[in-house]
Amino acid sequence: MRVTKKNKLFSFVIIVIVLGIIAFPIVHILRTKWGETDIHRTLPPHYVDDASTLNPTKVDTIIAIPKDRSAIENQLRQILQYANAKGLKISVAGARHSMGGHTMYPDGIVLNMLPYNHMELDTVENILTVGSGALWSDAIHYLDHYGKSIAVMQAFSSFSIGGSLSVNGHGWQKNSPPLASSVLSFTLMNAKGQVLLCSRKENSELFHHVIGGYGLFGIILDVKLKVVNNQSLKFHYINLAPENYTKYYKKYILDNPKVDLVFGRLRVSNKNFLAEATLNYFEQTAEQPIQLDQQNKKMEETKRLIFRGSVNSEYGKRLRWDLETSSAIPARHLTFTRNEIMDSQVSLIENKDTTSTDLLHEYFIPERNFMKFIQDIKPILLKSKLDLLNITIRAVNRDDDAYLNYAQEDVFGFVLLFNQKKTAQQEVEMQTLTDLLVDATIKNEGTYYLPYRLHITKDKMRKVYPQANSFFRTKTKYDPSELFNNKFYRHYK
Repeated sequence: MRVTKKNKLFSFVIIVIVLGIIAFPIVHILRTKWGETDIHRTLPPHYVDDASTLNPTKVDTIIAIPKDRSAIENQLRQILQYANAKGLKISVAGARHSMGGHTMYPDGIVLNMLPYNHMELDTVENILTVGSGALWSDAIHYLDHYGKSIAVMQAFSSFSIGGSLSVNGHGWQKNSPPLASSVLSFTLMNAKGQVLLCSRKENSELFHHVIGGYGLFGIILDVKLKVVNNQSLKFHYINLAPENYTKYYKKYILDNPKVDLVFGRLRVSNKNFLAEATLNYFEQTAEQPIQLDQQNKKMEETKRLIFRGSVNSEYGKRLRWDLETSSAIPARHLTFTRNEIMDSQVSLIENKDTTSTDLLHEYFIPERNFMKFIQDIKPILLKSKLDLLNITIRAVNRDDDAYLNYAQEDVFGFVLLFNQKKTAQQEVEMQTLTDLLVDATIKNEGTYYLPYRLHITKDKMRKVYPQANSFFRTKTKYDPSELFNNKFYRHYK
């Protein structure tokens, strides 16, 4: 068949278009990489900060707790004596992923608990005894040798176990209350230097106040956690309209006994803003998991750049959504172990722009108001000048353990991630935005999470947490001199 000039031109145009489609996202990702820096901020001596990078605070002393289990109690008692003699306050820190100064007090002592990370597994009762400074990733790797897995934990494994208890973090495990539900007991050093065993039966008032108590009642030392079997899980997902989310959640998650891990997402690009959603879940399978090789590890940097490329970029947000919702992505059809899935690092979304920071919000909404909450926050978010990067949805069952309880009934947690410039103007805009979002939460009978920026007044906080006054009275009952202290306590007490 004769090829005409017209056909050649048409073929050439098609090739150019295809190459453009392929090349444009690559250029976008490379431009994101070129705009980053590996320069890390260095704090002056005697200064600490947290994950917000907005809380540089001068402290008296930073003390790393010894790894040795037999030495820790004596050293901690000496620190308590020193603090009392000098009139200093004590804050307890782990991986510092809270964002409101929860791990620091001006001119106080900061206890770095990370070295205290011992582990021991009771293979008969399936109970892990672990030092509070251990990271969840440490525990996952340890349990992997025994074919076991963490029962309940947050989406990232970079947090410390003691820190997660202090905020009563929740996970993405199906039909699960927050982390408190998997805690059998823990030991606590109080302000007098006494080590107390706390459980639902022994020192129960302390048990309920320390979990989700933000380090205000003492120093968590050893924690006993329930563990479960590691198993093979296969990924599935559904594209859906947000108004169908709770109906599909019941059909594909609650009514499916094989589902183990589950989360949802809302679309945050200007195109179809909050008008599309995905329901993502991992189902138990008899298939053998894939073996992760070095090439898979290298893909993590590509994933991070795709995420970072969505910052202040409508194209980047659309690209990320299209990639995450494409059935053509090979990982959509693979099988992994539960531990591989749960061992996810915060570095996957790391911000390397020193002029900005990523800040989390979280709002817990009962099912009956799920769609109304989305409708109420949509105009607020569209009007805001702050860059919304992500909204993840996680179901959290009612929590009957933590006294300062955010899951007062079964709820859906909306986890919002913003990118904020480190300017006074954007800080004011964030405070205004947070206040409006909390108002929408109160309107929809929900609660907001307390580990983040301290932008809500203590009066409004008490509308959401009417038990707050009682909580703070109990704090002074056990610690009348307010030895254990932090910026969170100063702001809300």
